[in-house]
Amino acid sequence: MSIPVDPSELERVRASYGAGYLVTVGADGSPKVVTVEPSVEAGVVVVAAPGRGSLANAATRPAVTLVFPPSEEKGFTLLVDGTASVDGEHLGVAVASAVLHRPAAHSDGPAAPVTAAATGCDNDCRPI
Repeated sequence: MSIPVDPSELERVRASYGAGYLVTVGADGSPKVVTVEPSVEAGVVVVAAPGRGSLANAATRPAVTLVFPPSEEKGFTLLVDGTASVDGEHLGVAVASAVLHRPAAHSDGPAAPVTAAATGCDNDCRPI
């Protein structure tokens, strides 16, 4: 199950998650994954000091993914795909898409991070 996250709502949704993972791609095509605690500023995800390897990867291959695992068992993972730009020791990620995702087998888990009062939906159909 995937629920699209509008970029204008990303800061609010991101606030309910802890640290995440930045995925970049190295020159040999291998993924590099590092733990990050980014912020969202004016619709751009800002990653402070992810490390030299991640900065170098993003400078030459700017397609990146951010993964924020659920804080509860069977919860939703926040996935953010975007294009990175390097600014000194920081990355700015222009968001191309963001979704809350979990497998159908976890549909008995907690609700998506919004209330269903206005939608009449159950766990897996909450618009963000």
